[in-house]
Amino acid sequence: QVQLVESGGKLVQAGGSLRLSCAASGLTFSQYGMGWFRQAPGEEREFVARISWRIGRTSYADSVKGRFTISRDNVKSTVYLQMNSLKPEDTAVYYCAAALRDSVFGSWGQGTQVTVSS
Repeated sequence: QVQLVESGGKLVQAGGSLRLSCAASGLTFSQYGMGWFRQAPGEEREFVARISWRIGRTSYADSVKGRFTISRDNVKSTVYLQMNSLKPEDTAVYYCAAALRDSVFGSWGQGTQVTVSS
């Protein structure tokens, strides 16, 4: 059974930085593309960033491009989201997701709360 556990979410002031982590288990981590999504109250879950399973190419939502960086450590089976220059509109629950060979995101974590104060 695939398990994804996010951590690192907290309250941070606008302009600050934060790094989220997602520890994966129950899967061959190196064969999975990984992604970060977020959901604010009353809003739909939206794509934030993803990193491919093989080469590690990345993709970002326009709203976070240049501010957020996704990375992965296949030895630790962990994916990270480095968030810089945070804005109040970044406030959301952030979810980690896994996709076998970049197919579809079929496994999800429980999320970690990020709150950015103005």
